[in-house]
Amino acid sequence: MQLDTSSPAMDISNETNESFFHGVRACIPTLLAYLSIGFACGIVQRTAGLSLSEIVLLTLFVYSGSAQFIVAGMYLVSPPLAVIATIFFVNLRHLLLSAALSPYVRHVSPFRTMLIGAMLTDETFGVAIQKAAKKRRIDEKWVHGLNVTAYVNWFIANLAGAFFTQWITNADTLGLEFALPAIFIGLLTISIVERQIIRIDLIVSLLAVLLVMVCSVWLSSSLSLIIATVAAATMGMVVIQWK
Repeated sequence: MQLDTSSPAMDISNETNESFFHGVRACIPTLLAYLSIGFACGIVQRTAGLSLSEIVLLTLFVYSGSAQFIVAGMYLVSPPLAVIATIFFVNLRHLLLSAALSPYVRHVSPFRTMLIGAMLTDETFGVAIQKAAKKRRIDEKWVHGLNVTAYVNWFIANLAGAFFTQWITNADTLGLEFALPAIFIGLLTISIVERQIIRIDLIVSLLAVLLVMVCSVWLSSSLSLIIATVAAATMGMVVIQWK
């Protein structure tokens, strides 16, 4: 017997599973990464000489771990234009993240799509694209639940790190730098298993790693990452379409 997915009960169930609260719950597996990296970021910013109010403003309005680490590292030794240019190129990858997710939120207006993209992070993109692999569209409330939860946790973690800096002088001893790679490895593994095209995914992944290594010989790591991502993703799409 074929299940009738058009029944009112099923519609209600699907709608419930894409509520703001379910977006919050989907963000929970990534919270450890936000807390650990955000905590370390708060310590680094405070150690670099930023005031608590400056850290608050950076966290609220820049909302980017890589950008905030760059500001902390170049704060006293580089002109503002160099800091802005560095942040721009390092965060160019968000152009790719937003472009990859946009087909799944076409049902909302351009302005509301922009709001979704403005709060997108590497971690929330990983969770959202994993959900998108199962469906043709992502509910706006679900995405906002995911993004707002990440935003609030990032803010709290940064403030906690800045506050506890007076007792923690060397954040490297805590091993917090391993949290971010660990969470992406976990998300990637889950996505590969659920897509059930493991051979193609592994080939594309190996190609991306190889391209990054080759491009890094002549180009910056950020630009190499963008080139490798576009080239490997294009190859994967062509192989799937051709197959």
